[in-house]
Amino acid sequence: MIIENCPFCTIDEKFLENDLAFAIFDKYPVSKGHLLIIPKRHVSDFFDTTLEEREAFNELLEKGKSLLDEKYRPEGYNVGINCGETAGQTIFHVHVHLIPRYEGDMKNPAGGVRGVIPEKQKY
Repeated sequence: MIIENCPFCTIDEKFLENDLAFAIFDKYPVSKGHLLIIPKRHVSDFFDTTLEEREAFNELLEKGKSLLDEKYRPEGYNVGINCGETAGQTIFHVHVHLIPRYEGDMKNPAGGVRGVIPEKQKY
């Protein structure tokens, strides 16, 4: 199902693709090479995706990482999914963030994804 006002349902140019999902570069990247992995089927929440869609995400995460390793040579990655408005989701077509991380891109990266709540990042 395609939803007309969904920015992910109407994308033509894809960086990577398989039968159930595709990858694009994030329009507002956190870092150089930031990719979004998106199911072709319009579904709002990761927890409503099928096992086959999750396998398609993983395939594109692996391919995307390999290509980003080759092109940008990041030292690490964050992989994340926002599920629901309270978790920061702003586009309600599920998407997986593959965010390359580079030495020195932040002062102290310890705590990683815990930084979604900044005061909880350091423990």
